[in-house]
Amino acid sequence: MYTVTTVNVNGLRAAAKKGFVEWLAGTSADAVCLQEVRAEESQLPAEVRAPEGWFTAHAPAAAKGRAGVSLYTRREPDRVRVGFGSSEFDGSGRYIEADLPGVTVASLYLPSGEVGTERQDEKVRFMGEFLPYLKELKERSAADGREVVVCGDWNIAHREADLKNWKANQKNAGFLPEERAWLGRVFDEAEYVDVVRALHPEQTGPYTWWSYRGRAFDNDSGWRIDYQVATPGLAGRAVKAYVERAATHAERWSDHAPVTAVYQL
Repeated sequence: MYTVTTVNVNGLRAAAKKGFVEWLAGTSADAVCLQEVRAEESQLPAEVRAPEGWFTAHAPAAAKGRAGVSLYTRREPDRVRVGFGSSEFDGSGRYIEADLPGVTVASLYLPSGEVGTERQDEKVRFMGEFLPYLKELKERSAADGREVVVCGDWNIAHREADLKNWKANQKNAGFLPEERAWLGRVFDEAEYVDVVRALHPEQTGPYTWWSYRGRAFDNDSGWRIDYQVATPGLAGRAVKAYVERAATHAERWSDHAPVTAVYQL
């Protein structure tokens, strides 16, 4: 069995003080993908920068206090790559991948966007560059006899079942028709698989992000925007996938929850 977990930590230094360290110590995951780390490696406390029993790789953003992705693996990777060959985005702390025996594990933090602003334009540019890379990665990995799982905060709810208030969000970033169509191309054209949805095709959610405003978490008024997106061979060996939702609002250490999948390799 090979267990992979992904979570947007909403600032790793803050999460470390709220319970992330204890969560990491207790997880049975073989690989953990983090997004929105928002810190340089030197700024992280030792227990999260290089925790015992883990090999770590950090890709901070050039813009301080922004984005940032990390990978934690029980086994030392054969190779680590930061970015996907983009002159605009390789220094933005949004993508890192590691080659491990038989599988490439990647951590992705896709831009969130905001309708009518440069942030949305940035998201569109990122998506435009990233889809061809996903196709290339799949082909390259297949030639090496390797499967792929791209984990992270994709910042898009694909279906109506993926967010509670979908009717009110049809003109908002994260649920725009063009964003949903792009994610559809990842699944249909690039032939990747949404692992959680494949195992739970009829389930509403399970949500992975809840706003800190109001009582969104208590009312389970959330979005499913954190995914494990895998090549078909790996997705077909997923035996279990679930969201590690905190028992109470007070026990949360991020506004996202970890998404975990167990693969039979």
